[in-house]
Amino acid sequence: LGWKFYDADDYHSLENKKKMEKGIPLNDEDRIPWLCTLHDILRREDTSRQDTILACSALKKMYRRVLISGASAIESNQPEQSTENPALKILFVHLDGPMDIIADRLEKRRGHFMPLELLKSQFDTLEPPSAPENFITVSLEKSLPEIVLEIESAILQG
Repeated sequence: LGWKFYDADDYHSLENKKKMEKGIPLNDEDRIPWLCTLHDILRREDTSRQDTILACSALKKMYRRVLISGASAIESNQPEQSTENPALKILFVHLDGPMDIIADRLEKRRGHFMPLELLKSQFDTLEPPSAPENFITVSLEKSLPEIVLEIESAILQG
């Protein structure tokens, strides 16, 4: 697509990375500053009219609201819609699959701070996207080319 790509894991604080390396799941207090930083990146790219892909484990609905609207979403139940700082238009791609497939992929990853034992806590925290969120769900049981094609099709359809 020629879009700019960001991996949200690159923006975790050193404290968050150390916590995960020790097998301690992150909580909302750990994640909110990280999500606000990611929102700021997305806002900057949007202001520059740069289409962007962000790989991010936005596990909860509130986390996705923070990505859309920044810190203001924490106090409210809805993304902020002011004209001064309008909510970002984001398509969330929920990569869905059984724990064993994801565990197998995590085991093959080298040099990453998140250990396999944190996977269950991620599943426990997960709030899959639902209406009225702007999202698609893509099965991880498909091949990588099929997954990419499905995501590209959804993006190009607007």
